[in-house]
Amino acid sequence: MKRIILILIATAITATSFAQKQTEAKEEKEKKSITPPAAVKAAFEKAFKGATKTKWGKEKDGSFEASFTQSGKEMSATYDAAGNLKETEWEIKVSELPASVTDYVKKNYKGKKIDEAAKILKANGEVNFEAEVGGKDILFDANGKFISEAKD
Repeated sequence: MKRIILILIATAITATSFAQKQTEAKEEKEKKSITPPAAVKAAFEKAFKGATKTKWGKEKDGSFEASFTQSGKEMSATYDAAGNLKETEWEIKVSELPASVTDYVKKNYKGKKIDEAAKILKANGEVNFEAEVGGKDILFDANGKFISEAKD
């Protein structure tokens, strides 16, 4: 009798674990395959004609981010739910960062290098630069002055 109870308990634990893994896999898949509202998609298609490899995601603040390729550049564009463009970001060469950015990284992240660099254009015309260093995104203003750091 004890053996049957142990078998039933083991079966229940295995089934619960399997169901949890299936739920986690489904949630992860949903994160990667967001369908934006029609207004967002229309605004994106109008602004970025010819974009390829477009993938949509949803940000923590509720905005929608399209990651895509255009003219050979990897880019992203972020929209609010109404379809208003919040910012555009594109990869740049590390050498294109302002010298003050590379100086800041050398001083404050000794022994680490800039893995990736990006230029960000906000809807209001403000320009920022982003340097990825050791799994962190470090944000700078247009002049290369430090703004913030966030985990990638």
